[in-house]
Amino acid sequence: MMKISVKETLESLRQHDASERFKENSSSSLPSRSTFRAQMPSIRQSLPANFRNAIAPESETIEKEDKDWSTEQITQSPYTAEKEKTENEVVKISTPQMSPAKNSHDPEWINNAEYFIREKLCVWFRVANGQWHLGKIHSTSSDDVCVMLSTNDDVVKVSMEEIFPANPEILEGVEDLTQLSYLNEPSLLYNLRVRYSQELIYSKAGPVLIAVNPFKNVQIYGEEFLSAYQTKGLDAPHVYAVADAAYDEMMRGTRLSIPNAFCAHKKHDLTMHMWSGESGAGKTETAKYAMQYLEALGGGSFGVENEILKTNCILEAFGNAKTSRNDNSSRFGKLMEIHFSAKGKICGAKLETFSLNQSRVAQLCNGERSYHIFYQLCAGASPILKERLKLKAASEYDYLNQSNCLIMDRTDDAQKFHKLMEAFNIVQIPQEYQERVFALLAAVLWLGNVSFKVTDNENHVEVVADEAVTNVATLMGCNSKELMVVLSTCKLQAGRDCIAKRLTLRQATDMRDSLAKIIYASLFNWLVEKINISLEVGNSRTGRSISILDIYGFESFENNSFEQFCINYANERLQQHFNRHLFKLEQEEYEGDGIDWTKVEFKDNQECLNLIEKKPIGLVSLLDEESNFPKATDTTFANKLKQHLNANSCFKGERGQGFRIKHYAGEVLYNTNGFLEKNRDPLHVDLIQLLSSCKCQLLNLFSTKMRHEFLKPATFSDSMNQSVITKFKGQLFKLMNKLEDTTPHFIRCIKPNSNQLPGLYEENHVLQQLRCCGVLEIVRISRSGYPTRLTHQELAVRYGCLLLDTRISQEPLSTSNAILKQCNLPPEMYQVGYTKIYLRTGLIGVLEERRKYVLRGILGLQKQFRGYQARECFHNMRNAAVILQSYIRGENARRNYIVVKESAIVSTAITEELDAAIHLQYMVRKWLARKHLNSMQQKKKPRNEKKQPRRKSTRRVSEDKVVFFPDLCDPPCVLADLQSRVQKVEAAIMQKEDENTALQEELQRFEERWLENEARMKSMEETWQKHMSSMQMSLAAACKILAPDKTASQGNESEDTMSFGTPTKELKRSLSEVNNLSREFDQRSVIIHEDAKSLVEVNSQSSSRKQHAEELRRLKLRFEKWKKDYKARLRETKARIRSNGDEGRHRNWWCKKSC
Repeated sequence: MMKISVKETLESLRQHDASERFKENSSSSLPSRSTFRAQMPSIRQSLPANFRNAIAPESETIEKEDKDWSTEQITQSPYTAEKEKTENEVVKISTPQMSPAKNSHDPEWINNAEYFIREKLCVWFRVANGQWHLGKIHSTSSDDVCVMLSTNDDVVKVSMEEIFPANPEILEGVEDLTQLSYLNEPSLLYNLRVRYSQELIYSKAGPVLIAVNPFKNVQIYGEEFLSAYQTKGLDAPHVYAVADAAYDEMMRGTRLSIPNAFCAHKKHDLTMHMWSGESGAGKTETAKYAMQYLEALGGGSFGVENEILKTNCILEAFGNAKTSRNDNSSRFGKLMEIHFSAKGKICGAKLETFSLNQSRVAQLCNGERSYHIFYQLCAGASPILKERLKLKAASEYDYLNQSNCLIMDRTDDAQKFHKLMEAFNIVQIPQEYQERVFALLAAVLWLGNVSFKVTDNENHVEVVADEAVTNVATLMGCNSKELMVVLSTCKLQAGRDCIAKRLTLRQATDMRDSLAKIIYASLFNWLVEKINISLEVGNSRTGRSISILDIYGFESFENNSFEQFCINYANERLQQHFNRHLFKLEQEEYEGDGIDWTKVEFKDNQECLNLIEKKPIGLVSLLDEESNFPKATDTTFANKLKQHLNANSCFKGERGQGFRIKHYAGEVLYNTNGFLEKNRDPLHVDLIQLLSSCKCQLLNLFSTKMRHEFLKPATFSDSMNQSVITKFKGQLFKLMNKLEDTTPHFIRCIKPNSNQLPGLYEENHVLQQLRCCGVLEIVRISRSGYPTRLTHQELAVRYGCLLLDTRISQEPLSTSNAILKQCNLPPEMYQVGYTKIYLRTGLIGVLEERRKYVLRGILGLQKQFRGYQARECFHNMRNAAVILQSYIRGENARRNYIVVKESAIVSTAITEELDAAIHLQYMVRKWLARKHLNSMQQKKKPRNEKKQPRRKSTRRVSEDKVVFFPDLCDPPCVLADLQSRVQKVEAAIMQKEDENTALQEELQRFEERWLENEARMKSMEETWQKHMSSMQMSLAAACKILAPDKTASQGNESEDTMSFGTPTKELKRSLSEVNNLSREFDQRSVIIHEDAKSLVEVNSQSSSRKQHAEELRRLKLRFEKWKKDYKARLRETKARIRSNGDEGRHRNWWCKKSC
């Protein structure tokens, strides 16, 4: 009954929407067309079926079920067409092999051709070389069309099958391919080429991001773009936008699935897939940019985000190599699971790797390189490290020089090595372990130089004891003789006896290469374990995580072997996962939930997977079966494949050891040479024993792990006994199970050209990758599909706040319908299913914005209400506090009053004594005032009248005392005592006033004298300075004049002696006297200056003015005495010099004004 009611509700909704849309369409000036992919729009009539607006890789037919065309999505286009309604109509999806064209006399085609000619509409057409060109229809004839090229006026005649409509110029370079009016291969190629020429390498194809490798640095990364996408300032297609969407969904914690709806049980865990159909498309670099954005979003709390980024440097050095198609090709797969805390901060990570290509250590094709770490170690190691590891140049090692490619353009291996050392330190790998890692790498390089010597006719060999063997044994920490024995012999168990079998040259070489590959693979796995320990989440695990898958891309070389088969097998599995989520599960869910949907056919690769995986005659099963036969060869394996798999359409046998598989990305020719040996990958017990006997701790650790796995019972599914392809298949299925439990976000990386050159866009190369990726089907299903879906319960809970009417039923279906109507969403933008609501692209953003708007309003209302409540509470508390304070103040006042009242009650005796004392003071003051008045009056009267009034006043005072103090007149001694005390006090006051006046006058005199002395000292100091400067100038002038005389006297000593004789000695004596006078003047000036300075300082601190004035006078006398003596001696010296006959020359200095 419930299902019937739901169907009735849906039917009523559809009828209502159909009627509303009919009204809108009837009022429209131009008719609208359906967006169904197989219809070509026209003005009056639709174009013939062979004139297509879409193309698919293969011819396919789609049955359209009966449906109400009123529920089709209606979109506007530059071209309009009438909507046709048919029953059980079969629509042909175009292919390169076109269906026969309609008769040229068909009036429908004539009308459309005339319309295109008249309106000059552009079309795409393909010429003989397969290139697409843009032109306009010039004329039509039969099955051919004459098209005029847009670049020039040339007219080309092409078949009707090779013509496709072009989009208008306004749609050139759109960000999302779903916005194109017409979906066909040339339109997609042209749109991507326009964006690529503008360095816009990212485009959207519905839920899939398309990234075209620019092969150069493009300025679309960095802090500015990080902040722009974090703040939602940019919404252009970008790997940052994909990472931001995954992060938002993880933090939102809802069960939104884009595009997968079956991951609801693991709602916090989202996975970002990064893979493409070809190596060198830029998957690794894109993954690094995604990790960079996640580090910017969730960094800063636990400090592990930098370690996560540095792991890329380590993994690229040890796991990437140069191939013929990619300079930085990943030779392993990795899944980086980044964990976040409840607050959205990165709290740890876990790294998982898949199938490292071990054969690249020992075998290289021409023009390729081994793993980057070998070249970086040889180029960047310090001289001390090179000496310790016995390192030489990379060209000296056979493992590296066999491909004739040692360096790469635009790559500095030495700089990469230094960055690797920094990454080791950041990931917390100790220095001791770093040196051990480098020692093992050097041992692997020296192993390649180990050579063998044939000893007999059976091709048995022995190891040549040269430098390579010695260095390998030293670096590994083992005995060189034991190493030589292990590499040249093999121990066989015969009963209880152990027999040593000598190896041939091929077997010994394989044994040597096997040892090198085991050491390198074990070292790589050990590094991954160390990285996981450093990035361990611990107790902060919350279940929120974003995983980034970076795995090797599809490969097809001239010689494809076992490694390429494993890589392409993994890509087939990933392609099926892609198809399953974007095509199969989407359409199955639409049909199961009862929504209106036209099924989209797509290219499924299940048949190719059956060819590889099917038991018991699948390729993997046959390979394992042949690997278990001791006498099986690569040729017998190839024959068995042709015998059992020829019935499969994806398989094609070739002559000899070759076979072809038709993969989703194209057909690949494989050579079975080496398949069996590489699949067996035997692990010899001798090698394990050799590693366990080494002194190197890492080798002991590796041997312990291998021995533990090798000795497991068979009942525990011993992985060591499994073949390589079986282990690889198990890892691949484990990865697929993880991906099924997550919400995927796909990024398709495209390689624009095979030469890895910037700016070069090869259309055929890009088209092949677009076909492999199924981009056309993705765009079609995205345009007509519903990438976002929520259950009715989820939509009601999350967006129920948008409803204004609260009387609606609480049933989830009714609530969700009411929400969508409340938001006035166009009916063609969503559909209502039995259990879920299906939304078009971008509609969830509209709902989120309206929800945010409503929540902001609710928060604003709550804010105002909480503010009002807080203010009311504050006012009430304040009023209560005021009342409480008034009660407390009243109580305190009453208590204080009681205390004052009790203290005011004193005895009557104390009160009377106080009154008497006050009255006594009053009478004394009154008597003193009267006495002072009488004394003033008596001063005015004559001296002879003073005594009598004074006696009268005395008597009057005594009478007054008797009158006023009748009680105190009895003892006369009291009054006399009081009078005497008053007189003494008055006399003392007068004496103090006189002394104070005298002291003030004396202080004023001292101040005046101090100022005079200070001015006098300043004037004397200035005078001394002038005297000294004048004397110094005189001495300087004398020295200047006498200096040349001294030189002249020395130069013409003989002449002076002949002319004057003794005057030369007199001159020397005069010069010495002048020098003495000069020195004396300098010394005396310094002494006088210091004495005057000290006298001034002491004088400013001391208070004895007379003593300092006396010292100043004595100093002046000493100076005057010395000055007089100095002048006298100076005059004598002048006279002595003048007497020598040099008056003319010395007149300049002695004729100056004296001091």
